[in-house]
Amino acid sequence: MDEKILDEWEIELKKQKKLLEEHMKALGITSEMDCPDFPNCRVQEKYVEAVYNSMSKGAGGGFEF
Repeated sequence: MDEKILDEWEIELKKQKKLLEEHMKALGITSEMDCPDFPNCRVQEKYVEAVYNSMSKGAGGGFEF
């Protein structure tokens, strides 16, 4: 079985995803757009930032596919 080693960006992404899911569950919502703070929800902003950083590996532009 091949195990993937997570880099720091993927670890942060997993953490932020979990926090977002917990936030949505606590609010009883199934869409980020239903958050009362949307589009300025800090939890959602941190998740989007983590997604971007995991794709660019923190390089600030360009993605590694």
